[in-house]
Amino acid sequence: MIGKLNHVAIATADLAEAVKVYREMLGAEVSAPLDLPRHGVTTVFVTLPNIKIELMAPLGDNSPIANFLARRPAGGMHHLCFEVDDITAARDRIIAAGGSALGDGKPTTGAHGKPVLFLHPKDFCGTLIELEEV
Repeated sequence: MIGKLNHVAIATADLAEAVKVYREMLGAEVSAPLDLPRHGVTTVFVTLPNIKIELMAPLGDNSPIANFLARRPAGGMHHLCFEVDDITAARDRIIAAGGSALGDGKPTTGAHGKPVLFLHPKDFCGTLIELEEV
């Protein structure tokens, strides 16, 4: 059902410093920052030959990654994003198998302008999963 791994997301309190690390220390190509108010984050993507890394920082006081960073001030891996052909069918299959989507379970528009939804980490070995329709 799931397709390829689209990206690994890393939460950071200091996006400029994280960009500096990936761009200057590792020599990676890094996109311009993009504010995603609906998701409460500012994000950039590090493009690698086989995958992307999403670096994200809180946008506003009610950011959903604020609690994550409160527990892990240095930041860390936040979620894995997998591609799916049909996000609604994937969600329905996961729910029928006993999994759960976060929020109201309805897809929203993600950073790539495509439908996304998040799955509860309790159902996936403690890892937050994002599905992105491609």
